[in-house]
Formats: sequence, C-alpha cells, structure tokens
Amino acid sequence: MKVVEDRLNKEYDKSTATTILDNIHAKTKELNHNYNLDTLAIFASTDDVQIVRMPIDTTERVVISDSFATRDLVRDMASAVHYYTVVLTRDNSRLIEASNDRVIREFDKDDDIQNNMENIQFPVENNGLYTTGDGGSDRSSNNESSHLKEYFNQVDKSVQELWGEHKMPLVIVGDAKNIGYYKEVCDRPDNIIATVSNVTNLEDGSAQHIVDSVQEAVEEYRTSLHHAALGEIDKARGANMLQTDLQEVYRSAFQGAGETLYVRRGYIQSAKIDEKAQTLSLVSDASAEGVTDDAIGEIIEHVIHNGGKAVFMPQDIMGEDQPIALVTRY
Repeated sequence: MKVVEDRLNKEYDKSTATTILDNIHAKTKELNHNYNLDTLAIFASTDDVQIVRMPIDTTERVVISDSFATRDLVRDMASAVHYYTVVLTRDNSRLIEASNDRVIREFDKDDDIQNNMENIQFPVENNGLYTTGDGGSDRSSNNESSHLKEYFNQVDKSVQELWGEHKMPLVIVGDAKNIGYYKEVCDRPDNIIATVSNVTNLEDGSAQHIVDSVQEAVEEYRTSLHHAALGEIDKARGANMLQTDLQEVYRSAFQGAGETLYVRRGYIQSAKIDEKAQTLSLVSDASAEGVTDDAIGEIIEHVIHNGGKAVFMPQDIMGEDQPIALVTRY
C-alpha cells in the first residue's frame, strides 16, 4: 500500500489521491482475514473500489492507468484447475471448492450461496434408515447398499444444483465402495475428473488436508488436458483451421474468428500493432515508442472478448518453435 500511496500522490493532485486511498482503506477493512493467503486484486478509482480474491500466486505490482491491466491475472487464472471436491462418508458428505492446491471454500450451512437451495445444504448428513450409529437398522448387504445409494443420490442432487452455477469438474473422495455407489447414482458422471480412495480423516480433516491429498490426481488431470490439447491442434491442422503465424493469429483474434488459443507458458512478444490495418510487426526493443510490450496479451484479450478461450501449455509440451497456435471457428 505504501507504493500505491506514493504513486498516487506523485501522479495525481492531493484531493484525487486522498479520495482513492480512503476508498481503498474503507474497502480493505471489510476483508475476511481467514483468506489472507489469497491474491487480492484491488481495482480502485475515485468513484468505486472492487476487491477480487483469487486463489493463485501472482507477481505483486501496482498499475496506474486509464484502464485496468488484467493480462497477468488472466494468464494465471487460465492456467489453474478450478474444481469441486466431494468428500463422501456413510454419515456425512462435504463439498470443498479449490483451485490447484489451494482451498477457496468449504461449503457450510451458513454460506449465503446455499441460502436458497432446493436440495439439502452442505454438509449433507445421512438421516436415512441406515447409518453407522443405528444399531437397530437392518444391516443386510442389500439394505446397506440401497440406503447408501439413496443417500449419495441426495448428495449428488445438492452437488448438481451448485454445479449448475459454475460447471466445474468434480474430484470424488471416499472409500472405494462409497465412490462406486456415488458414480452409479450421479446425474453427470462425465463431470468426474478423478476419484481418490486413500485419503485419511474424511470427516474431521481440514479442507486443506483433503485438497493436499488429491493433488496427484489433479496433476494427472492437468496433464491429460495438455495431451488432449495437442490432439485438438493436430485435428485443426488437418482441417485447415489452425494458425501459427503471429500476424495471422492476431488478425483472426481481432476479427473474432478465434475458438481456442494455445499459448506456451511464459511466452511474451513485443510488437507494433496497427488495429486499423489489423497488422502486427515484431520488434526487439519493447521500450520503443508505439510498441506494445506484450502483444500476446493483446491477442489473448481479443480471443476471450469474442467468446473464445485461452489455454496455457507447459514449455516441455509446446516448444519455442511453436509457442502459439490458434484454432479458428471457420
């Protein structure tokens, strides 16, 4: 904040700087400090302040401009795996939202997001006929499986209701039998990206413990996405719907023809851009007049703005010889 204060006082009159700083301080006082490990993006003007929490690590910086610089944030967020972890036991089921190896939240009955749910709020307790503590219940194998399937079906209804808002992939955690029952009764099995049956302390373990325990599965999923992306690139190349020349990539992105942009992580290129002529010329001196220091960021913004998506590929999969590829819509 000291850097922000110094920059504002240097670049604006005292009244403007004071107004912006007061707005920032008022907004940051409202923060929940249970999430201090999250990255905070603070967008401030004399009229308003918006704070966005992001469960990613990013480079600390201050940007003072006529517009908000978000390219680095877009890169970081697009590189993350954002998912729900469904934790299953016979007596209780939990739902944890995470990004990579960081917990965003564990759903609780006090959460505003669950206030108007049609289905049961998380955590979902098993109040049916068969529970582990009910000594009088019929514990035959058939009754056990039937009651557990009914319970996990209720859990899935709650998962799907929350899923409908964000459509995130699911990691299912529990013992092998419970995972099997859940997969039998769930409405959208294709949403399950991984199952993990060796996690300990399912009921009492912290949300971070659960998320830490599924990271190997999450990384396997991320790797599968990268290999699938290579297949999509080859498929588009065969259909003559792939562009790898930076000038052509820029023009197609600008015109809204970009469906999916694949970018090698860390790839940044300075260039002179003429939007009117829809041309991009590479330059070596990023500080020269009229030069955009991150032309790749411009391309990413055009693709996303026009309804496409950006996928960031590891450097060992997408090499220096082809650091960018655009799959076009036509």
